[in-house]
Amino acid sequence: MTVKIAPSILSADFARLGEEVRALDAAGADYIHIDVMDGHFVPNLTFGAPVVKAIRSHTTRPFDVHLMIEPVDPLIPAFAEAGADIITVHAEATRHLDRSLQLIRSLGKKAGVSLNPATPETVLAYILDAVDLILVMSVNPGFGGQSFIPSQVDKIARIKKMIGSRPIEIEVDGGINAKTAKLCADAGANVLVAGSAVFQTPEYAANIAALR
Repeated sequence: MTVKIAPSILSADFARLGEEVRALDAAGADYIHIDVMDGHFVPNLTFGAPVVKAIRSHTTRPFDVHLMIEPVDPLIPAFAEAGADIITVHAEATRHLDRSLQLIRSLGKKAGVSLNPATPETVLAYILDAVDLILVMSVNPGFGGQSFIPSQVDKIARIKKMIGSRPIEIEVDGGINAKTAKLCADAGANVLVAGSAVFQTPEYAANIAALR
């Protein structure tokens, strides 16, 4: 199985975002992961749809937009219009998860659902046919640079079993490095979000290759 690498621009130089996105593209990133935080659902504030729109012209790579915002439904259309390809919402941030996923798909985008570390995978049981990607948070969302939570490896394996033959991607976000990347891939994940591990040195291509 080929593992996709989705560098998180949360770790990029915000003063040079367009340039950073072009560098990630050249380095072989599969997705550009965009962490949107509202200071409400998570204890941090990042950026909104205008920033997504501003960097859209710098790459043709899919924009993997992770919405850590609550309420989420009112802002989904703005991110779709800004150029998101995959829009992921948190199961914990919407009362009507199926409705949120249907909204994303109605806008012609791939729909993702994210689970915090303490959220059991059972919440996915009735929406598996409405989702294209499942994002397992292996840290508590809100900040980059946290340590990987080992219990999430078993969750990945259980989700892989739940999915069966459905063409759903399993993505993992948080504390990803060469060691934890292998644990996640062995458990069934095929997309790895990495911030610090990619941006730790200017050699983005080598850092991405090391995670594969």
